[in-house]
Amino acid sequence: MNRYPLEPGLLSIFRLFVVLRLILVLLTMAFYFAWSGYSIEIWQMVAISAFVADVPFLFWYLSWGWFQRQLGRYYLPIAILIATVSPLVEMSYVFPLYNVDAALAFLLIFLLLLIPLLLVAWQYPFSLVLLFSLSTSVLEFSLLSSTPQFEVFGARWAVLAMLGRSVLSIFVGYIVSYLVHQQREQRRELAEANRKLVRYASTLEQLTVSRERNRLARELHDTLAHALSGLVVQIEAIDATWEDRTRARELLGRALSLARIGLDETRRALQALRAAPLEELGLVWAIRELAETVATAEGLQLTLNLPPSLGALPPEVEQCYYRVAQEALANVSKHARARHVSVSLTLAGSMLTLTITDDGQGFDPEDRTVAERFGLRGMRERAELIGGTLQVTSRPGQGTTVHLTSEVY
Repeated sequence: MNRYPLEPGLLSIFRLFVVLRLILVLLTMAFYFAWSGYSIEIWQMVAISAFVADVPFLFWYLSWGWFQRQLGRYYLPIAILIATVSPLVEMSYVFPLYNVDAALAFLLIFLLLLIPLLLVAWQYPFSLVLLFSLSTSVLEFSLLSSTPQFEVFGARWAVLAMLGRSVLSIFVGYIVSYLVHQQREQRRELAEANRKLVRYASTLEQLTVSRERNRLARELHDTLAHALSGLVVQIEAIDATWEDRTRARELLGRALSLARIGLDETRRALQALRAAPLEELGLVWAIRELAETVATAEGLQLTLNLPPSLGALPPEVEQCYYRVAQEALANVSKHARARHVSVSLTLAGSMLTLTITDDGQGFDPEDRTVAERFGLRGMRERAELIGGTLQVTSRPGQGTTVHLTSEVY
């Protein structure tokens, strides 16, 4: 397993460096041959071509993925070794062939070795950067000690120049290694944050599903189960009084009525599981349609205070507000015995407020049995999922007000 996986974009930068290096070598040769009037022998041209042939090879090596697959973790070190040794060899044996000034030679070698240094600092820890800088200095000293550049500068100045380059390389390598290390830490922290976010989203989804199942179970228990229980009782009574046809018919009528109620409640519960009105109409018109349907079915006077539109809202916010409105209006229909219901939806800044008020018989919110029957727990759980607040105000004989607020932007 590769201990140091390739950093993103490193190979692209490496290939670009190879191209620039070839351009730099060709421009240097052209300058000395065209403008300096320096003549070169055929054997010298062959030697120069042989030494600079590593540039196209290196580009081919970095561009063909077969080498990377075959060599694995040794792939990049080999490329860096070629890119490092070749300029030193060229400076020692090729540059003297066309009389490159010693100062220019040292400048070129510094520029050509700077990119491999940056690549090492980008890919590997600082300890390897330090090893790279010291190794190139030793190799440079051993290759250049017998060259004209060494003689022109003198041993003392040549050594000082190489030491200065080594110190500068170590300093630059440290800066790059530090920045890359910080970037890796940020990437690691971001990846960890993403993993935590995925786990949180999964947990939240499971919690939402679980709460929705519990809400549906409570609702079916309060409606369908009661209706079916009553139906069973009526059928048993019919069976017991079958000889009394008049009494049996009366009980049969009650059983049919209970069966129809159970069927209606089942359809309503199934409809509550679908969010088609939200998808088709949007939150404002879905709440309008819901309120008008309940008011028409129960013969209620309806007052609506809804905006023309709300723009794009987060899906979880729309779901919460629609379900709370659905539950509150269902309570009005089943329990309130109201004559008037008011539905208001307003957006002030980033605060969205839903208020549903009826003038029905009300209830005691402190009575847990009644609160469970009215689905208050489920509505509060929905509000908490979006960071909202649900307030239910009611007293026996004084109606009920459901008030939901949350920030939506």
